[in-house]
Amino acid sequence: MFGQSNVLAQGEVNFPPSVEDFYLPSIAPWGAHNNYWFTKITFMVWLAVGILILFFLLTYRKPQLVPTKKQWLAESIYGFVRNNIAVDMIGHRGVRFAPYFTTLFCFVLLTNFFAIVPFFQISPNSHIAFPAFLAAISYVLFNAVGIKQHGFGKYFKNALVPPAPWYILPLLIPIEAFSTFLVRPFSLAVRLFANMFAGHMLLLVFTLGGFAMLNANALLAPVSVVSWLMTIALTFLEFLVIVLQAYVFTVLTASYVQGALAEEH
Repeated sequence: MFGQSNVLAQGEVNFPPSVEDFYLPSIAPWGAHNNYWFTKITFMVWLAVGILILFFLLTYRKPQLVPTKKQWLAESIYGFVRNNIAVDMIGHRGVRFAPYFTTLFCFVLLTNFFAIVPFFQISPNSHIAFPAFLAAISYVLFNAVGIKQHGFGKYFKNALVPPAPWYILPLLIPIEAFSTFLVRPFSLAVRLFANMFAGHMLLLVFTLGGFAMLNANALLAPVSVVSWLMTIALTFLEFLVIVLQAYVFTVLTASYVQGALAEEH
């Protein structure tokens, strides 16, 4: 965002911003014109994976009975996800899913957090491909868990045939199939994508809007300060959205796993 703001201040970009601002150029130092896959977004995803792997490996390399600050932080994160998401949503069987839920929560939280980190200031989840891929993993997980728990036939019978009179089943079965196997992964991905896309666009509009008014004329110059103050306020709001969306994505995944394990769902 800082780079885009500087460009606007120099009169080299039009206002307002558009969806094209989400499609960043390659940052590859070699043959950059052909390396569209290696953008800042790709770098942030790799960076998030590397940070999480190194953090948990270094934290638990020499675990102590009296934990260090890093060990306490890692244990607190895992304990929060295990107790407040896995166990609360699934019960005692949820403990075995706690490692995946913790990984999912931390990854979504960190990639979301890039949206308000200087010089990054965009979340990979503002591109639909990344939330869609995460939703696909959760989709495969809860279906695989359900099939393993009940068997293929019983799982799909429980998922598609609700306890209702036989004469309305022809109407309910397609609705259940659409809801379980299409709406769930779609809503899981779109909810995260839409929130991060909208948050980035709002910050972009108010930041660049301040520069646009500053360059427009002297009468609008004082209003540009209001626009930048709104950017600061929205950044704090965006932080709440970042944490909330990571929590919601993980909770919904846990609820789908719980439904797959239940005898009737």
